[in-house]
Amino acid sequence: MTAAYDFLFGPFAEFAFMRRALVACFAMALGSAPIGVVLMLRRMSLFGEAMSHAILPGAAIGFLVAGFSLPAISVGGVIAGLIVALLAGAATRATDQREDASFAAFYLIALALGVTLISTRGSAVDVMQILFGSVLAVDEPALLLLGGVASLTLLVFATIYRPLLADGFDPEFLRSVQPGGGTLYHFIFLGLVVVNLVAAFQALGSLMAVGLMMLPALAARYWCRSFVAGMLVAALIAALSGYCGLLLSFHADLPSGPAIVLFAGAAYILSLGFGRHGLLLLWHRRRHLEA
Repeated sequence: MTAAYDFLFGPFAEFAFMRRALVACFAMALGSAPIGVVLMLRRMSLFGEAMSHAILPGAAIGFLVAGFSLPAISVGGVIAGLIVALLAGAATRATDQREDASFAAFYLIALALGVTLISTRGSAVDVMQILFGSVLAVDEPALLLLGGVASLTLLVFATIYRPLLADGFDPEFLRSVQPGGGTLYHFIFLGLVVVNLVAAFQALGSLMAVGLMMLPALAARYWCRSFVAGMLVAALIAALSGYCGLLLSFHADLPSGPAIVLFAGAAYILSLGFGRHGLLLLWHRRRHLEA
């Protein structure tokens, strides 16, 4: 019994940095996972990936100006993310190019620009820190940022839940009952995506931040039918992934961010195979129909 306690809870009871990392993971689970559910509902899953790289140039400029300063990196990341979103949207509306292609082009440019900027004055260690983060190094200001962003996300969702849902399922109906339709709610939601990715950037880096946003949401899809239930299950999967990933990184001496995302990926694979709408159920139904 004591050995099990030491294995499951000992690292968090003994080390303050592990407790801070766990709280950071729970905050990201509450804010990012529901965002992922909405992205999936609106068929914008790749948007999260694009924006996680789009914030890199702004974060790099903040790093060059003030080092690893939380306010500088956060402000720079938000500005860069919003600029890329506006540029990609403008390119889509001005040409016949699809929106996903525009975001892919701009996020690749942003990723290359960000790494180049960091490399001009930073070391290889700085580049790795920016790209992959270090949730074990999260301090109290970063925790306050993550908690504040999670609280803001939940409050905004509670406020715009109905029109955002209507815009995702039936935008024509929303336009018929409200002037302007869902444009305002769409841009509010895009702002939430950016600030959540910037907050997660402090802990998981540019490449890993989107993992805890999208993988739990994709896994929850195979267990839930309702929008709210999907958000709750996605947040639970993200929180469990954070807890299990931190344990794995501590006991096996592995990088914490990739370990967390790997557990979220394992949850997705299991859900894909054994969920209510997964491969096993589809195979069973197909055999039943053939019989």
